[in-house]
Order: sequence, then structure tokens, then C-alpha cells
Amino acid sequence: MQWARKGLHPGIMSDLDMSSQLRTSFEPMAQASVRNASERRQNLVRILFIHRYLADVERCLHELKRLRYTVSSDVVLTPGQFSERLHAEVYDTVIAEYPSSNWQETQALDILHKMKKDIPLVFLVHGLKREMAAELILKGAADCIEVDSIGHLPVAVHRALEEKVLRDQRDRAEKDLRRSEARYRALVGNRSYGVCRCSRDGRFLEVNEAIMRILGYGSRDELLAQNLARDMIQDAGRRAKLLGQSTADAPAEPVEIEWKRKDHTLVKVRLSGREVLDDLGELEAYEVIAEDVTRQRELEDHLRRQAASDPLTGLANYRCLVDVLDSEIKRSKRTGREFALLLFDVDGLKLINDRHGHMVGSQALCRLADVLSSCCRDIDTSARFGGDEFALVLPETNGKAANGVALRICESLANDDKGPKLSVSVGVAVYPENGETIEKLLCAADSGLYVRKQQRMSPANSRLTGNGQ
Repeated sequence: MQWARKGLHPGIMSDLDMSSQLRTSFEPMAQASVRNASERRQNLVRILFIHRYLADVERCLHELKRLRYTVSSDVVLTPGQFSERLHAEVYDTVIAEYPSSNWQETQALDILHKMKKDIPLVFLVHGLKREMAAELILKGAADCIEVDSIGHLPVAVHRALEEKVLRDQRDRAEKDLRRSEARYRALVGNRSYGVCRCSRDGRFLEVNEAIMRILGYGSRDELLAQNLARDMIQDAGRRAKLLGQSTADAPAEPVEIEWKRKDHTLVKVRLSGREVLDDLGELEAYEVIAEDVTRQRELEDHLRRQAASDPLTGLANYRCLVDVLDSEIKRSKRTGREFALLLFDVDGLKLINDRHGHMVGSQALCRLADVLSSCCRDIDTSARFGGDEFALVLPETNGKAANGVALRICESLANDDKGPKLSVSVGVAVYPENGETIEKLLCAADSGLYVRKQQRMSPANSRLTGNGQ
């Protein structure tokens, strides 16, 4: 079936047509090998689309299929239909058109929050201003993908699903660690969870084999001689947190600490516990369940770094830049100290690609990334803003100093002894002088960059311009 991208016929279909034609599924072929069928099952993803144009939906499904995703999907047009589908079916992610005439700005996110549905939402946008994309991400969107860059959608979906898996694993672990005494007794013989009994002063009284393995000890007597739990048990605040005691102002949270193994390496463990009372109801001991979460935390850190970095240059990506700007604005409000935002645009990148090839063009972007990194302090953040645009956040920096940094970067790039010769245009914005929100700062820096571009086309161009001067 051919779907038109624009117009009502047949781009926008009636509810009756949609109910009969919009459910799409890529199923494994009957003759596929066992290996291929297994791979498709592992990559199965259930998607709910909020979109008026079926051609765009079909493009999304094509990109996901191209990367070996097996997709089952539904499409809705209105908030009412969206709520009904969420009640009736289970979905892994939501892909929503933005903006849409049937929806308020973040209505889809609001509905998910109200229904307590932890489903990643990716906005599919067309010509959206960067500042609005930043606002959508800050309000809870997993990502914003341009329609013209639909090839990035599978990566965004994969990242959103991986982050949800980690959240689910965390929730299940917390639930398991807060089980009743019967659950505790069942775990004593479990090789996955370490279980120990501690005296009132924190000395080990009993341990199971799992905790011996976690801590690298081959002998119970050797482990019983250690005092790993003493600091926690003897500290009233940490002991209350361990036992799950909470107040209205301070709800209970899981306890994660680092214990030292026999070989002196560190292992990160998540702990929960309970009091053990004697026949008279007096406190006799404490029972503690320990789970080794070292690898889980390493995986989370790895995924977090991947989600925050640009794959080509290794710099922070757009999502990370938004988070940094948000943090800097909050810090500046507390301290009263300004900070600067610099935007860089590589001049003539299209010409470089046409003359020398896209590989050289990509190398040009990496050359600028290297210069930004070398000219930065440890507290600065350099990021790939998108395409051939880069950003640099300079904490506690005024306009004069920011322009000095920009000039140094321009000169370093022009004299890096590599070909072809590169130059950049720069826009500078200073908080709060040029804007008190992320959107206004980005607009101010972008305006300065545009002015610089215009000046470079004039014989009387200046060395540097920016709004923060």
C-alpha cells in the first residue's frame, strides 16, 4: 500500500481505516533458520505511534527493520485513542510526531506520567528549533529525531530500551531485598545473594557461601573475623537506612556501599536488613542481605557514557550539553557567578566534502573537536551541537574571557598544520546577560554566530564577534 506523506488523501486516514490498516508487524519468515528466528525474538519491539502521516510511520518501520528489529506497532491520532491503547496493550516505546495539531506540547508525556507508564517517548520532529528540543528532553522525552535524519531512530530506540531495562533491574532488586522473613530464609541457600547475621555491635556471627564468594574468602572463620559491617551497624543513621526505617520527610532508600575483598579489591554491594528479636522481644542481632551490584553499576556507567557522547568526535552530545547548561544555570543562580556559552560552526564544510570526500570532512570535525578539548579546562564542557556545529560551556567566565578563549581556538585550528585549512565562525552568549534560560542562551549565541558568518563574507570582517562582548 502506498501512503502519501502530506495531505488528507490518503496521508490522514479515518479512524475506521486506521483500525483496519495501521497495525503492522514484521514477523520472522517461515523458512528462516533457528538462529535468525531467535535473533528476531530478541529484537522484538512494540511501538505505539502518535502520527498523522502514515508514510513517515512506514519510514520508521523500514529503518528499524533494516537493523533487524522485529516490530509490532499501532498508530493513534488523538489523546483519547492514545490513552485507550495504553490501557489495552503493552508497549516498549512511543514515537510521537511533533508538533501535532491534535496535541498540546507535552500532552503525551503528561498522559504517560498520569497513567504511571514507564515507557520511553521519542519525538519525531520536522524543522524543530534546538531550544524547543532541549525543553522536550528536560521534560522527560527520551530523544528528539529529525524526520530528515530518520536513520538515527534505531539508535535512539535502542538506547531508550537499554535505559528502561536498567531501571527495571534496579526495581526488581530493591523488591527482592525487602522481602519478608520467609523470603530471607529462602535466600540463605541462594548462591546469588550473600546473607549474614551480625551482632549488635556489627560483628559477623553467621555467613552463607554466597557472601564468602562475593568477598573472596574460602573460610567462614576467616570472614567471621572481619568487621565489614561494624561501621554501618554502629552508626545510628546508616543503621536506620539499612533496616528500611523511614519518615514522611526521609523515605527509605537502598544502601549501597563498597566492601574490600580479601585481595583488597573493592566490590560494590547493595544491602538491606532486619532486626532479630529474642523470645522476650529484645534486640538480639541483625540479619543482612547483600547483593553484588559491581557489574551492574559498571554497565550503567558504560551506557551513561555512550548516551552522553558523540560517536564521531567523542565529545559530549546534544543531550549532555542540555544537562550541563541546566546545571550551570542552577549553579549560577546559587552563586551569582556568570558563565559563557560558545557556538562554533565549521566554515565551508560542504565544499570540503565535495572536494576531498566525506572522510576528510569527518576528519575536519574531529580536528575541531581535538582543538576544543586541548583548549578546555577540566571544568569546561565541549560538545558536538549537531552536524558541523559545536558548543563550549565555560563556567565562571565573563564575556571578555570567553571571547579570548574563542580567539585562541580559532587560531589553534587555523595553525594545526593539517590540510585542508579550517576556519570556524563563533557566537558567544553569557548568562545571565544574554539570556536566563537555555533557549535564550542558545538563541543569543546562534545570533552571534550568524553575525560572524555575515562578517566573514564582507571584506571588512572583524576578527571575532559575539553577544557576550
